Amino acid sequence: MRGKQRLLVILTPIIAIALALLVGAVIIAALGKDPIRGYFMLFYGSLGSPQKIAQSLVTACPLIFTSLAAAFAYKCGVYNLGGEGQFIMGAVAAAAFCALTGVEGVAGTLGALAVGAAVGAAWGALPGVMKISRGLNEMITSIMLNYVATLFMGFVYTTALRDGTTPQTPAVAESVQLARMSDVFRIHPGVIIAVALAFVLYYVVFRTSFGFKIRAVGMNAEAARVNGFPVRRLVMLAFVISGAIAGLGGSVELLGKQYRLMSGFGTGFGFDGVAIALIAQLNPIASLLVALFFGVLRAGSIALQIAISVPTAIVDIIQALVIIFAVAGVALLNYPKFKQFIQGAGLSGTAQKAEVSAK
Repeated sequence: MRGKQRLLVILTPIIAIALALLVGAVIIAALGKDPIRGYFMLFYGSLGSPQKIAQSLVTACPLIFTSLAAAFAYKCGVYNLGGEGQFIMGAVAAAAFCALTGVEGVAGTLGALAVGAAVGAAWGALPGVMKISRGLNEMITSIMLNYVATLFMGFVYTTALRDGTTPQTPAVAESVQLARMSDVFRIHPGVIIAVALAFVLYYVVFRTSFGFKIRAVGMNAEAARVNGFPVRRLVMLAFVISGAIAGLGGSVELLGKQYRLMSGFGTGFGFDGVAIALIAQLNPIASLLVALFFGVLRAGSIALQIAISVPTAIVDIIQALVIIFAVAGVALLNYPKFKQFIQGAGLSGTAQKAEVSAK
């Protein structure tokens, strides 16, 4: 019985992706274009060569960080919707560190990454403090802090650290940048950090006593409190760790891809990360895989547009459909009558096996 439920949980995002691609094909066909050629070019444009695979990985990198941040917080039962603000503040802190200290080389890189993670953690702690001290809804406070972070970043790149007449910060020094690892497979070390972090978080959440406490609070905070777990401290730690992950992602994006702050930096990564975490049902490794799939879609969207002359918004539609179908699948799995149907099927199967063995 549990095996069936686990299989359904694994199949839900896979079926959601398949249905989204199917509906996307119908939309492309309705536009008078060839969906088979379109999908071939989309995946060829993102996976057709080592350079294209590397571009897909770099595109997915910020999504991995923000989805892991959301998944960890949600496992503790706290709805941190401030991943985008924490991501931005991490990048702002890294840019300020590089511009104001002048430290270069490996020390500059490590310092910028550490400062980004620390400021992201501090920004993530704000809704946590307001929740445990005043009982304020973390969804509202974390969303509001996203706007504060975006406006503060605007002040930084238009005023405080503006690069001449252009509304952007100066590029970080080349020696501080996360350099491409090879000329053929052009990924930066931040991608390796993101992938490794997914496995580390999986181990922490599902294989340690700390992770057990986090999951216990997420499942039933009152029961966890009765059993002696420090619920308030764990909730606060969930916010801080989640913010640190997102802040690290922002500093990685700055040092590995964007190199400077400007209008639009970090836009959409936070909420896309939340969607990816929900599709992956808060599993860090599944979040990694879904984020990679979204990176493939985004990296291949230009090839799709050029090949069959459809707007790149088709990819946005497919991503939205994946979210809709995945959420609908999870809702179906939690629907009482569907649960009874699955249990009934399991019991009937067991009864048939018993009858056969009795004969």
